[in-house]
Amino acid sequence: MPHLLRTERLLLRPVTAGDHAWLLDHWTAPDVRRFLFDGNAVSPGEVMATVEDSARAFEADGYGVWLIEESGNPIGTAGLRPLDELGLEVFYSLAPEAWGRGYATEAARAVIEHAFGTLGLPEVLAEVDEGNTASVAVAERLGMTPFEVVPGVLGPMTRYRLVRPSS
Repeated sequence: MPHLLRTERLLLRPVTAGDHAWLLDHWTAPDVRRFLFDGNAVSPGEVMATVEDSARAFEADGYGVWLIEESGNPIGTAGLRPLDELGLEVFYSLAPEAWGRGYATEAARAVIEHAFGTLGLPEVLAEVDEGNTASVAVAERLGMTPFEVVPGVLGPMTRYRLVRPSS
């Protein structure tokens, strides 16, 4: 399968229709959807549309939504998506039982390395809801710096940027 990303502990692979049930359970869990979907529960149709949009994006542009697996078990998702007209943002979600183990930083770092290396992007962005202290910590561990605060559904959101290192 193309577009596989590997880290020391994780395998990231593009989501497929076969992941639908797991994604639906994951993305409708209250603690997961709180910041990822502004508290809204996604429908089965929205999950399938996300999977299909991701497959098209991988084919056309080399990025989309990856399923994060640890020892063959799904523990979350990570990906790249457009952020307004600014560029691509890295995003992720983890199952609560995987929180606090560094998986978010590890997966996001793999996605950013793909963005800088394979895609050749000059920068990667992130957008973090106010109160999402775990994601602020991930952005900081990745070396991202805040550059703007914008209004969001749940309140202010801080936008972060990481510029590709010069070689």
